[in-house]
Amino acid sequence: MTVADIIMFLVKVLAGTGVFLIGVHLLTENIEQLATNRIKDLFNKTANKKMLNVGIGAVTTALVQSSGVTTVLIVGFVNVGIMSLFQATAMIMGANIGTTITAQIAALAAFDFTTYIQILACVGVLITMICKREKIKNIGFIVAGLGIIFIGLDIMSGAMSDQKYKMALQAVFETVKNPVLLLFIGVLITALVQSSSATTSVIIAMSMAGLVIGTGRNEVLYIILGTNIGSCVTALMSSMGAGTNAKRTSLIHLMFNSFGSIIYFIILICFPSFMDVTFKSWFSEPATQIAMFHTFFNTSCTILFLPFTNVFVKLSKILIKDKKEQEKEHTYLDQRLLTTSSLAISAIKKETVVLSDIAMNAFTTSYKAFKEKDVSKTDDIHVEIERANKLSQNIINYLIKTSATATGSEAGIIAGLHNNIGDVMRITDISDNFTKYTKKAQSKNISFSDGVIEKLDEMVSHVENLYELTKKSILENDKSFLDKIDQTEEEIDRLRKILIDGHIERLNKGQCKPESSGIFINLVSNVERLGDHLTFIAHSI
Repeated sequence: MTVADIIMFLVKVLAGTGVFLIGVHLLTENIEQLATNRIKDLFNKTANKKMLNVGIGAVTTALVQSSGVTTVLIVGFVNVGIMSLFQATAMIMGANIGTTITAQIAALAAFDFTTYIQILACVGVLITMICKREKIKNIGFIVAGLGIIFIGLDIMSGAMSDQKYKMALQAVFETVKNPVLLLFIGVLITALVQSSSATTSVIIAMSMAGLVIGTGRNEVLYIILGTNIGSCVTALMSSMGAGTNAKRTSLIHLMFNSFGSIIYFIILICFPSFMDVTFKSWFSEPATQIAMFHTFFNTSCTILFLPFTNVFVKLSKILIKDKKEQEKEHTYLDQRLLTTSSLAISAIKKETVVLSDIAMNAFTTSYKAFKEKDVSKTDDIHVEIERANKLSQNIINYLIKTSATATGSEAGIIAGLHNNIGDVMRITDISDNFTKYTKKAQSKNISFSDGVIEKLDEMVSHVENLYELTKKSILENDKSFLDKIDQTEEEIDRLRKILIDGHIERLNKGQCKPESSGIFINLVSNVERLGDHLTFIAHSI
């Protein structure tokens, strides 16, 4: 072949690979959009049951068709403390099973009927152009993606089937027989493209073109084993800069994939006719043989290693020691979760509760300081307020990033969360107001009767109860709390009226100093406003 022929061949193969990956992206992204709540529900069901976590990992990866995406999400969950290493290990094993779905789809291209499936690319695009509903558009893109996948595979296999290139390629591939080299090729290519699906699909396209690696026996399987190790690169990169447990999760992923590949590597070396007596005798199409081995390999490794989940966890802790790290503010806002907007929104809700806890802590401290006329706590309160300001800005920035991948329905939730941040920050404003009332009450020696303080305590107690109900309603996404929330808010309004009416009556009788009026009325009104903000947050769900 001339240099021009080699360049043209590479262009066709790379073009086919690009088309294939676009199809996979369209398919997975829109399946994810349709199944976004199901994915969130799956991750929320994590427990200390191995088989359940394996199932969650497998189903989630089958939906998004990328073990890399699932593993990055798992690393993110471990990093923020939502998931334990034990749970993550079982999920990673399941993800390795789920990722084989892409190879199974690619292997279908070996059958003649898939030529007609390519027309789905046009059908899907027409659906997206005609229909306006978002869910129907998602279905259209899924249909188009499926058609584009087979177009990409057809371009790749077509380039390799061309007699101009086929003989030269076969001459090269026949010389590659060294198992270690083949394993390394699989690792290297997958690490470079960061997609085992892409590497496996190119190999399947080669098999459909009639190209044979080495002697045509176990050689192609060594590359598949290598892709399994190379697929760990995404998770390893994701764990850089993350916490100790996140690094351990990536190490467990690498150990699981590497140990499985090494075991099968030894089996294939000792059993040269493995492919001939198993998958070649069971399936007629070379593409199906490769896809089936890929599924068998990952499933059998999961069955083999699942009983040793705790061993993987302990080994990761031995290899990656706990470090004395500088104290960092715990956050649920892990950048890895941004790939799935529903999971990112769930993290934002948890972080908003953290923000609310800080704001309410500032309020209770400021109220206690007011009762005791203790201005020495002002600096501590302002530290909490500044902490809340920084955290609120982090949440807003994360919300903006989340909105880039959010669906239409999720955009409404994000808008509501923006409003919630505003309501929470009003609590810190009220806390700041209380420090001013404390300073004024101390400087002018203003005091209130025990009966008034008791009523104020009752009102604040209702506010604290209202906050606990609001927090539960957000975390559990449960509207059944709203009736009780509204009743509590009405009780706060009632107490405000009683307190202000009583204060005016005492003023008229000369029992209160006139200068106390501004402090008292504003203070009671602030407490009532706090209740309103909490109620607004609760109703936003």
